[in-house]
Amino acid sequence: MNLRLTWVQPEDLVGHEIRQAAEDGRDARALAARWAAAGGPPAPETAGASATARPDLRPLADSLLDALSDLPTPLSAREPTALADIQAATTSRPGSGDARDAPVAAASGPVRAPGQWDPTPGAGQGVGEDDALRDRLHAAWLGRAAGCLLGKPVEKLGLHAIRALARATGNWPLSTWFTARGVPPELLAAHPWNRRSAATSLAENIDGMPEDDDLNYPLLNLLLLQRHGRGFSTADVARLWLDELPAGRTFTAERVAYRNLLDGIEPPLTAVHRNPFREWIGAQIRADVHGWTHPGDPVAAAEQAYRDAALTHTANGVYGAMFVAATLAAAATGAADVHRSLAAGLAVVPPRSRLARAVRRGIGLARDTPDFDTVADRLHTELGGYHWVHAVPNAALLAAALTHADGDFTRSICAAVSGGWDTDSNGATAGSVAGLLAGHPDRLPERWTSPLKNRLASSVPSFDGIGFDTLAELTHLEAVRP
Repeated sequence: MNLRLTWVQPEDLVGHEIRQAAEDGRDARALAARWAAAGGPPAPETAGASATARPDLRPLADSLLDALSDLPTPLSAREPTALADIQAATTSRPGSGDARDAPVAAASGPVRAPGQWDPTPGAGQGVGEDDALRDRLHAAWLGRAAGCLLGKPVEKLGLHAIRALARATGNWPLSTWFTARGVPPELLAAHPWNRRSAATSLAENIDGMPEDDDLNYPLLNLLLLQRHGRGFSTADVARLWLDELPAGRTFTAERVAYRNLLDGIEPPLTAVHRNPFREWIGAQIRADVHGWTHPGDPVAAAEQAYRDAALTHTANGVYGAMFVAATLAAAATGAADVHRSLAAGLAVVPPRSRLARAVRRGIGLARDTPDFDTVADRLHTELGGYHWVHAVPNAALLAAALTHADGDFTRSICAAVSGGWDTDSNGATAGSVAGLLAGHPDRLPERWTSPLKNRLASSVPSFDGIGFDTLAELTHLEAVRP
């Protein structure tokens, strides 16, 4: 019997790398033809492994993966990975108001208003402002959990399936938890819930926040700051993962990087060696703590997120993390609305990159289109060629959902989840942003927070069963610590 190790076996990676090559402009036609002629499978649509195991293809797969990595990438000039090059591409963005090809300009000036809390350590923040930050962080943790939990049962389902399941129970437009009660059996047979999540994420069975990688990574990054402070290195992230993160709790780019570490490959090569998932959403879902702990300083938040992301991702995969971190840093001040927060996020991303263009497109559609279903349909038409876990389409959908909801918590997480693709990850990040903007856990509707029971399950050591109030306290310490 063959043991299928998803996301890492060479014969399963070739199809994904050929797809990545088509996205970043490499001419892989000859190599793709060799793979097809040998009977090699294309990239699976939703999974990490093809339907049929073909270990006999491994020698060819090893050779083709090396050859694919040697192909030049014509987009590298406008989509750099080195931090200095990213910063050079964006130095004119903050404060420039340059919107030559965008429906949104970069944020101008500091995101905090005069008289608001100064996030610089030791800047004289008063007790009231200090408590207010703690409350915002508490709401952000709760929001991230609620949004993630809302999206868990429909992860991997298409737009049609999500809409059909919700409509069957009168829950469309989406406004509350999914439920199996009242859904016709034939509809459930045609569109089954996510197998791993159905037992813990439907309205009838939610009992606290179940474990999810979208919550494990913020816990790990909180632990990272506790151990190493803000000056941590990418190598520190790697060592922390090896010490505290079970390999089976990693997926896509994170699992490849983990394997590379065990093979003796060091960062940043961990992000590129046989890693066709290096532009997917993984780094983006790890960015929250970096933004939460830099209120008012989106550039520093993005730089910190970069050091984390560089372990596993390149180019647009890194930009997704930087975009989210900077957006959250702006929202964490309590002085910026969702639109200024998103503009601050865009300001740290190379403006000619695919992710920046997709985010601007999502924002523009959301501003101009009253019906969010139409927005989602347009984005799926325009960006549906990407894998459903890729950073580019998901960042666009996230920005569109937040823009359309205009800061409202329920509308933010429901739009993000109802738009499909990586539903739990987008719901989580939307909930994080909208939670900060709400400013206090009591301002989040009880139907979202009560089922969480102030309890988070996790395989990250010392965090299993922790309360969101405690997590807010711990995160606050890192936010105000020099």
